[in-house]
Amino acid sequence: MASGSLFEDGTIGGELASDIQHQAEQIRRERMSKRAKAQQEAEKAKAQQEVERALTRTTSLLRGSSGRGDDGPLVGNLIGEGHVNYVLMYNMLTGIRIAVSRCQAKIRRPLTAEDYTARHKFSFDIVGNELTPSAKYDFKFKDYAPWVFRELREDYFHLDPADYLLSLTAKYILSELGSPGKSGSFFYFSRDYRFIIKTIRHSEHKFLLSILPQYYSHVKNNPHTLLSRFYGLHRVKLPHGRKIHFVIMNNLFPAHKDIHETYDLKGSTEGREYPEDKAAQNPRAVLKDLNWIHRGKKLELGPEKRALLTEQIRRDSELLKQLRVMDYSLLVGIHNMQRGNRDNVRSNTLKIFSPDMPTVRRKMTQGKGPSSPEAIAMRRIMRESDPKRLGSGTFKLPEEDTGERQYFLFYQDEGGLRATDEANENLDTIYYLGIIDILTPYSCVKKLEHFWKGLQADRHKISPVPPGEYSERFFNFMKSIIHGGDHGEKVEGNGKSKAE
Repeated sequence: MASGSLFEDGTIGGELASDIQHQAEQIRRERMSKRAKAQQEAEKAKAQQEVERALTRTTSLLRGSSGRGDDGPLVGNLIGEGHVNYVLMYNMLTGIRIAVSRCQAKIRRPLTAEDYTARHKFSFDIVGNELTPSAKYDFKFKDYAPWVFRELREDYFHLDPADYLLSLTAKYILSELGSPGKSGSFFYFSRDYRFIIKTIRHSEHKFLLSILPQYYSHVKNNPHTLLSRFYGLHRVKLPHGRKIHFVIMNNLFPAHKDIHETYDLKGSTEGREYPEDKAAQNPRAVLKDLNWIHRGKKLELGPEKRALLTEQIRRDSELLKQLRVMDYSLLVGIHNMQRGNRDNVRSNTLKIFSPDMPTVRRKMTQGKGPSSPEAIAMRRIMRESDPKRLGSGTFKLPEEDTGERQYFLFYQDEGGLRATDEANENLDTIYYLGIIDILTPYSCVKKLEHFWKGLQADRHKISPVPPGEYSERFFNFMKSIIHGGDHGEKVEGNGKSKAE
């Protein structure tokens, strides 16, 4: 009775209930902790299995055992559906395909001043409409000055519209190569290695738009220009407001020839040397000015080609001076015809990957009936540019030069410029030349860089110098590296210069 009374009055019973509740809570926490730990280990094991499967798939692709039988080149990193940039590339290529197709579907007309500032906007979602197909992801796409770039592509760069679309968008997969420069940009090569999609900073994007009239005029008056060829300027806006600007350019190096040496030449000698010990281990390294000088290299060109190349470099550098551009360079790729392709550079760097193509779905757009002229034209051009239709055949790397290079003076010899002797007879070397990185104006940042680096070294030898000085130094250096063209400033092996 006493014990019962104690239990009933709640003194002992309350303490016991509290202890039981405390122990129950402790057991529950331990159980939840074990469950969370087990779940975490399971997720880790699953992730590891996925990584191993991805590595297995990539290895089989690189060994050519994909079994797809549809060949296309791959440079750098594979961009498959598991790649961090897959969504970005999918959006880029989908936008390019629709934007270019819509522009091509319209009748040609003369350019106007407004065309240089025109911006065409597209919105993509999983539903789609009459003029934009459904897409895997929601994104917005903007096409800049489409009529100007269309005329550049067709009239002056001699690109076939269907060929252009096929190369860029037939597989929705490109290969990726990080930029060797300081900009942090990425290059994405097209499936046939002819075109490059390069991400650019917003400042470079704005600068290209600002100089587009002068660039267009220069290309029109100088059809054999060595300047980078810009085929399109676009922007992708991803969810949550992220914007990616990019240009489509020519790839200077061909897919059908091994490049045995590569040089990036600015005419500057301060800090312009790639370590030779590293170059010996990496024969594909991009070498610089002092490497060229120390190796005693020359562009072996006879009187005819020497005069033509020198004059074109002069014209191009004069334009860049007028635009107040600096930090550009002459990219030189050298192919030794005696070595040919026996080093299998292409086999080691150009591989195959082709994904399954998604089915395109559309719905009707309100206000635009199925028989409207715009809708009919759009459906026709979309059918003609459909990736499944365009990419149905087997594609292999070419064994000879194809495409638009034949129209240009400095790219007529197997896609490049063949070396010649003083009698203008052919030698066993082909040069692939182009002036690249032409979107860096002499801004306040560059002025500060010039001042700061000028305190540590000869301010005339550093890379960032005013546009007029940069242009003159660049032109003089390029004349000095051409055999028989030493009419300007020669640069000695120690980096010092002397007048002729």
